[in-house]
Amino acid sequence: MLTTGKLVRDRIPQIIRADGAEPEVYVAEPAEYRERLRAKLAEEVAEYMDADETDAPEELADVLEVAFALAADLGVNADQLEKIRASKAEQRGGFSERIVWTGNR
Repeated sequence: MLTTGKLVRDRIPQIIRADGAEPEVYVAEPAEYRERLRAKLAEEVAEYMDADETDAPEELADVLEVAFALAADLGVNADQLEKIRASKAEQRGGFSERIVWTGNR
């Protein structure tokens, strides 16, 4: 379990330095990176869930950024991920029709 620190975007240390502070950072090993990405996904999803309609698109973009990073960690680039998404949508549909399943008869 991770107890200290959090995964941040790549330019955050630069931004902190530009504000006159010196960040304490390190580069995570692969296993820790994957664990921290999963934690970041949960964090970003929670922020999206709490966002109002004005902030929701930005929070959703953060979710997407983490999803792309998770895919890259698995060796899947954004184009491949989109192909997987499109294939699933073709086979099973998307969510645009707003169908809610309540069980079988």
